[in-house]
Amino acid sequence: MFGLGIGELLLILAVVVLLFGATKLPQLGAGLGEGLKSFKKAFSDTQEPEQKPEQKGPPAQPPAPRPPAT
Repeated sequence: MFGLGIGELLLILAVVVLLFGATKLPQLGAGLGEGLKSFKKAFSDTQEPEQKPEQKGPPAQPPAPRPPAT
């Protein structure tokens, strides 16, 4: 995982706890999760093809057959 071992990850976690405090970490995690969720939703909305609006009214009638040429 990015060339980081257990020791490096624990050190990073300790620094984060010292910087933000244990009470702010759940709030930071929740904010990060909501941000990722909204980003994924916005990205998936742009990937879907646009839907054509439905036509209202009676279905189109095919043209009447032509009389045979004489």
